[in-house]
Amino acid sequence: MRKLSMEELQRDSVEDFKNKQKNPLVLVLDNVRSLHNVGSTFRTADAFAVEKIYLCGITGTPPNKEIHKTALGATDSVEWVHVENTLEAVNTLKAEGYAIWAVEQAQDSTMLTNFAPEKDGKYAFVFGNEVFGVVEEVIAAADGVLEIPQFGTKHSLNISVTVGVVVWDVLSKRLAKQL
Repeated sequence: MRKLSMEELQRDSVEDFKNKQKNPLVLVLDNVRSLHNVGSTFRTADAFAVEKIYLCGITGTPPNKEIHKTALGATDSVEWVHVENTLEAVNTLKAEGYAIWAVEQAQDSTMLTNFAPEKDGKYAFVFGNEVFGVVEEVIAAADGVLEIPQFGTKHSLNISVTVGVVVWDVLSKRLAKQL
């Protein structure tokens, strides 16, 4: 066994990536402070061919050297938009037929392990501020709240980790339904 070279990975060019069909997932960052979390979200969105990222409120936007540090060029491949108000972004996505799921610890949340995405469903996942989480008005407007089961002493995961866990879980469940 050996590690593959960059050429052997046969990755899409930025242009090819922009033109390919994406997974019907949208990521919404609700007032995320850390530019590194923003950059990491872009990189994850590129890796899993996510449709779009909504950067809301105080969330930083490209071009930015701190975002670029973790995005490694994914800001060029992944479609994104800045919206001042997260609730406005959520309402736009609802009107476009997306099911809105806040990722948060909340009363009556659905554990990610129990979440069963529809094979052809369109989903938008909202990830909140590192300290305050997803704002209450967005939770109230969401179709549901997803929670990642945790078993340690800490009460949360880093946003960039959370994005990766949620996106991979949803895509792997959708892929399993296609087999």
